[in-house]
Amino acid sequence: MGPVIQSVSTEQYCGNTVMKVSGGKAWLLAVTAFLCLVVSVFPMYGGDAVWHDASRYPLIGKAGSASLTRYERLPAALQGKVRDAVWYLGRNSAGLAVRFRSNSTSVKAKWTSMFSNSMNHMTETGVRGLDLYVLMDGKWRFAGSGRPGGKTTEAVLVSEMTPEFREYMLYLSLYDGVDSLEIGVDEGAVVEMPAVASPSREKPVVMYGTSILQGGCASRPGMAHTNIIGRCLDREVINLGFSGNALLDFEIAELMASVPDPGVFVLDYVPNASAGMIDEKGERFFRILRDSHPDVPIVFIEDPEFPHSVFDASIRAEIEQKNRAQRALYERLRKSGERRLYYIGSKGMIGDDGEATVDGIHFTDLGMERYVSHVLPVLKKALRK
Repeated sequence: MGPVIQSVSTEQYCGNTVMKVSGGKAWLLAVTAFLCLVVSVFPMYGGDAVWHDASRYPLIGKAGSASLTRYERLPAALQGKVRDAVWYLGRNSAGLAVRFRSNSTSVKAKWTSMFSNSMNHMTETGVRGLDLYVLMDGKWRFAGSGRPGGKTTEAVLVSEMTPEFREYMLYLSLYDGVDSLEIGVDEGAVVEMPAVASPSREKPVVMYGTSILQGGCASRPGMAHTNIIGRCLDREVINLGFSGNALLDFEIAELMASVPDPGVFVLDYVPNASAGMIDEKGERFFRILRDSHPDVPIVFIEDPEFPHSVFDASIRAEIEQKNRAQRALYERLRKSGERRLYYIGSKGMIGDDGEATVDGIHFTDLGMERYVSHVLPVLKKALRK
């Protein structure tokens, strides 16, 4: 039989009643009293998560709102008008993010993937996971990833925080669609509309490109270069990257032109388009944008110098041929009197050490960061003008 407690009393400490115990098992009750004190100072909302439909909160990164379902990039009106591959890829949620505010000590997510895609050169988190960022001192900071399980996943994104209001941005999957999404918080906590207008939705950056621009092969959604650019500029970026299918489809030019008051158009299609296609379709694609927005800057970007082109002579020749076609288009437009045009060459785009891709083509996180460093000064200059 253990020691007998000799006496129990209470006293006030910082406005809280705390037990004082003497004798035998005093240590046990003392620990209990301490935990009660901690709970009183840092109230825990406790209990199971309370789920909130994410469709109640702002969604950034869309060219228009009239899509079949909320978390896809192309308007429903384009179904049957664009090529099937473009339509399918447009249902991927690359570049989309939900903005909200909460005072919860933890944030969870429950989402259902549209296709349950998987690829052999990209992480599952990047393909169909989620990525949570928190606004700290005016900058967006990574807080946690939602690693996908089955078709429907429930995951803790961040936990054990102090209960105070924070601004959140939840990036969606890069290479899959999202059928449904819920945000889980503590019982007693709230989820609200954001109180801070970050990123700014005025004059968005509208980017058109390939699998790389869609996000291949970032380790998680927040590391896609369009999402990094959005955080660096504190501005909405619309991701119109279509894996293997940036073939200068005029329907996509018309979609870009339909964006109200864009800040800049970025044309990064060269990795997919052939030199002949650039010669044949490039100027008309440009004219659709320019006719709708005479004063909006337009940035042309070359094909990267992919690492395997150092060894593969045919690939090297193809890159050089396509980049000559892109440069010729740009120069032809300038000579015709077009202004507010910018050109970004491939030299130094992803470094020269061969370490920026996962497969010789698609960027790793390192490649994404290097790309951003390469293009960001030009984007800033274009937006300032």
